[in-house]
This record gives sequence, C-alpha cells and structure tokens, in this order.
Amino acid sequence: MKNVTRREAVAGAAATAAITWFPPLVSGQEVVKVSCGIANTISDAPCFIAEEKGFWREQGLDVSLIPFDSGAKMNGVLGTGQLDCAAAGPSAGLYNGVARGIEIKIVADKASTPPGYGFSPILVRKALIDSGRVKTLRDIKGMNWAEPAQASVSFCTSNAAWQKAGLTHKDVNEVFMGFPDHVLAYQNGSIDAGNTTEPAATRAVQLGVAVRYWTNDQFYPNQQIATVLYSKQFADKKEVATRWMVGYLKAVRFYNDALKNGHYAGPAAPELIAILTKRTSVKNPEIYRALTPNGCDPNGKLNIASLKRDLQMFKDAGYVTANVAVEQTIDTSSVEAALKILGPYKKRTA
Repeated sequence: MKNVTRREAVAGAAATAAITWFPPLVSGQEVVKVSCGIANTISDAPCFIAEEKGFWREQGLDVSLIPFDSGAKMNGVLGTGQLDCAAAGPSAGLYNGVARGIEIKIVADKASTPPGYGFSPILVRKALIDSGRVKTLRDIKGMNWAEPAQASVSFCTSNAAWQKAGLTHKDVNEVFMGFPDHVLAYQNGSIDAGNTTEPAATRAVQLGVAVRYWTNDQFYPNQQIATVLYSKQFADKKEVATRWMVGYLKAVRFYNDALKNGHYAGPAAPELIAILTKRTSVKNPEIYRALTPNGCDPNGKLNIASLKRDLQMFKDAGYVTANVAVEQTIDTSSVEAALKILGPYKKRTA
C-alpha cells in the first residue's frame, strides 16, 4: 500500500470535504491550483482571510495570491488566461480591453463605500489648510493632485469630488504614485491634495502632514471601488469558479463580522487585525484600529449603477472611446451558485 504524506492527507481531506457540494473535479480528488492577482492593500483582506483560515482549502483549492503594482497591470494576464482571477478596481484599461474582444468578467464586490466606510478620502496638505490657502476644494485648482495611476478607479473617485467643486481633471496637475508614497509626498510638499486610501490616509493624518478633507462615502456613497474579476477561461470552469467564490464569500462574511461603527471593532476584529499585520506592510495594530475600513457586501453584490457612472466618467475624459457597456463585463453566476450553498448572511454579534 502506498505511503501517504501529511501534505497528501491534508489535500485529500480538503478535496473530500469539497465533494459534499460538488462532484469530483479531477481524478483522485486532487487539489486544484488557482492563481489570483492582488494589489496587497487592506481591501485584499477577504483574500488574506480565505487563505489564513483555510476557506479555499476546504473547497479543494490551492490558491496562489500574486501581488501586482496596480489592478490595471492584471488585465493583460487575465485576458490571456495566465491569471485565473483578480481583486482589482475596474479601470479604463479593463473596458478598453473588453472593447477589443478580451473577455474579463466582473463577478463580485471587493470594496465599496457604504455610509461610514469612506476608506479612500480626499486629503489636503495640512500647511495649505493652516495657511488659509485652501478653504474649499475649488481652491486646489492648479495644484498637484495625487492618484495611484492614470485612468484608475481612483480617477472616478477624484472626479466625483472635482465635479462637486466645479472642477475637472484639467484643472489640476495629476501626479501618479502608489498610495504608500502619498505620505512622504505630503511631508515634502510634492503633492497638495489627492485621493489617498487607507492605511496611508490615517498615517498621513497622524503625522500631521495632511487633513482628511472629505470622505468618499459622503461625496460618492456606495461607489464600487474594487471588484473580483475572472478570466473567461476561469469563469468557464463553473465548478472551480463556484468553489473559489464559496471560499471568498465565507471570508467576506468573516470580514463583515469584524466591522462595527466604521472601524474594525466587531467580534472578529482582533483576529482580522492579526491577519492584516501578518500579511501587509503595516505592522502596527493601532493603525488598523484607528483607520476607516472599506465595505464589502457579504453576498458579493455589485453596485451596477456605480460601475456605469464610472465608465461614463472614463468616456467623458477620453480614457475610453469605444462603444462598450458595463453589461458586457458582468457575470454573477458564480456568486449566485455560491449563495445557494452558503445561504443568507447572519452577522455575528459576539
């Protein structure tokens, strides 16, 4: 009789547990490998949770989380099927790719801004506020405005704020840099304002170099800032795609159990903060307790109206010129199948 290693035994147990919901995926109930792109931000929390708590392993999956500098850089490898899925913002590049026939599917919520969870606020350099040079957002006209990349979803967040101030992107000098770099840029005065996501936003405020001028749940409530994306090849593997989604939504529900009153203050918060300090570059638990986290729907529901609004912003700015519609990118079948397995979400209270 063949000797079975511990690794094989664990893999076999995970696959055996998975077949209570689905027929065997492959001969011998082997664990299926899945690649998932992430940006290594706090909104990747459900992916970290799913891996740390074994929710994907329960589904017979071996998921590799692959870091990228930005969501835009994931589109090309998703389009060729070299990457199975990704947790990223729906950028202009995604829609331009779809217009060229590249099939990438938006399948679930990853990060949104329900009331109280404006995790990607507008910051203004504190010296400009203290001096009175910036009294209203309109006063940033002609100044340096920070975003992580050109034509990213952060552009749409910024644009929503500019519109309310009677400005457009042509009225500011857009400066593109990763969110962690915003803190130093506020310190040395190389940027004046910007859309800065957590935890960089809280760090900049704590250091006294920026002011949280406007939270995005106020000027753009319920924006669909980030999503789960599937390559066509992965979406077509219905059982595997559903297994992945079951593990992901279990993690999202754990994440929601950590949320309370606009902070990580729910019953699951201590465990979540421990996971984040382990998996991200920010190692101070107090920063996580102080920051404003993102929302993420426990049933994976997308805000289609927000996606449509953002696509129109990309078109109005000339970043998307093709006749492409949000509906061409949506595929919620794996979420629907996963919800049949998981049932309704019941928030943990203790």
